[in-house]
Amino acid sequence: MTAPEIRVVVVDDHPVFRIGLSALVDELPGMRVVGQASSQEEAVEVTLGLAPDVVVMDLDLGPGSGADATRDLLAARPGTGVLVLTMFGDDDALFAAVRAGARGYLLKGAEPAELERALRAVADGAVMLGPQVAARAVSYLTGAQGVRTGPFAELTDRERDVLELLARGHDNATIARRLVVTSKTVRNYVYAISTKLGVPDRSALIVKARDAGIGVQP
Repeated sequence: MTAPEIRVVVVDDHPVFRIGLSALVDELPGMRVVGQASSQEEAVEVTLGLAPDVVVMDLDLGPGSGADATRDLLAARPGTGVLVLTMFGDDDALFAAVRAGARGYLLKGAEPAELERALRAVADGAVMLGPQVAARAVSYLTGAQGVRTGPFAELTDRERDVLELLARGHDNATIARRLVVTSKTVRNYVYAISTKLGVPDRSALIVKARDAGIGVQP
């Protein structure tokens, strides 16, 4: 019997990359791109409307977040496989995506064969990490980052930097300039921190940080 076709939605806010990636996936045997999206809201809408097997998700979606889109669409369609394909290979971006429910994570420099393997694995319900990303995950899980103590020890060093600046009252754009990252990356950090600390929103996060003495001016 012929294996069922894998139906894919591609989400990326850069049209040239999105169109090129869609063409590549369409050329893979047994796969078909059934839809595209360029924003967080479109990603959820298209996924709910087309019910694909796999969503290929960028993390930076203009004013939106791929991690948030992943969380929202999986809340409505938990059986959908999400494969993150992004330029960001740092620990914080990886674990924000995994906590949101993504089953795969590749960097945009991945070879077509690696992308095909990841798509098939995620469609089958498996977890698939690219080699560079897997090495970071192993390093993290084996404690290579070192043991942290004090308030919010579960946060990474970069997450603590973001939390410190956030608690001092800085907006995302200012934090991004200070840390030399994009505002969209800062949003991913804030989401990851909120998830780890179990707070519902930015205001509650600031209050919790200040209560612990973080961001309080001497």
